[in-house]
Amino acid sequence: MSNQNEYNLADRHLVTAVLRGDHNAFGIIIKQTERLVAQMTFKMISSPGDRKDIAQDVYLKVFKNLPGFKFQSKLSTWIAQITYNTCLNYLRKKKLVLLDNFGKDGEMPEDHTSEDAENGTEEILFGKELAGILNSEIDQLKPLYKMLVSLYHQEELSYAEIAEITSLPEGTVKSYIFRARRTLKENILLKYKRNEL
Repeated sequence: MSNQNEYNLADRHLVTAVLRGDHNAFGIIIKQTERLVAQMTFKMISSPGDRKDIAQDVYLKVFKNLPGFKFQSKLSTWIAQITYNTCLNYLRKKKLVLLDNFGKDGEMPEDHTSEDAENGTEEILFGKELAGILNSEIDQLKPLYKMLVSLYHQEELSYAEIAEITSLPEGTVKSYIFRARRTLKENILLKYKRNEL
């Protein structure tokens, strides 16, 4: 709880400073969140030129909407929500596939998988010796899977935080991440078998 209060105080201090016209404070907000914004944009958008435009668009929206920020979540989570929605709108306009069998409401039926199976997959996939292969395979995933895996494994956000960012139910987030990991595992094993032949 104390950590949450520290975040809230730091966020309030920065937001108040920006609203008073302190441009340096907005620079600090950008510096603190640019890695997260870049990570999400990079995973969801394939065109390098469009990634840069989207990141700029995100911070314009942040600046414009900052007076309405209610401190109901961390500032970084709110900025991640704006990033996610901006990327999603871009993909929809371009009529790009977010992930296979993506439902109208953004949900898919949940996979009922045991924690043991999930942890086993994680051990196989996320070992250091597979890092290079893994990153290459992550890049082959559909945009939403790619971004969710990145937020969970690279940004180390919780399922609850990712659910807040994406407005997807937590169970759906878990299901998507499990499906993405299963796809990664299958693809890596297929490549290994091919290389052994």
